[in-house]
Amino acid sequence: MIRVAFQLQIDPALIDEYVARHTPVWPEMLAEIEASGRRNYSLFLGDGGRLFGYYEVDDDTAAQAYLAASPVAARWEAEMARYFVGLEGRPDQAATPLAEVFNLHDQLAATADAPSESDPS
Repeated sequence: MIRVAFQLQIDPALIDEYVARHTPVWPEMLAEIEASGRRNYSLFLGDGGRLFGYYEVDDDTAAQAYLAASPVAARWEAEMARYFVGLEGRPDQAATPLAEVFNLHDQLAATADAPSESDPS
């Protein structure tokens, strides 16, 4: 499983409208996201329109390609593009990826078999 996080900037004047457009998202778009293999998908809104997204996927390249070829996703992204600033291309294809620097589950799993630093042996 791959964890993917990304960042976009919403035009501050359009934040309320952007949020309203996601309440709810078109059912056919939800189905396409699921069909692409993305799961546990969330968007988080920060101060000034900073948008952070997160999802999990087995093959992100395949998920991106699936959505890039989807007519439903193309229509959705064409409508969403106007909400973003500093973005060239479709939002789902041009978002700025974020590097993961910590994951609790992975670190706990890695240390489960490793001796503790406080273990004198």
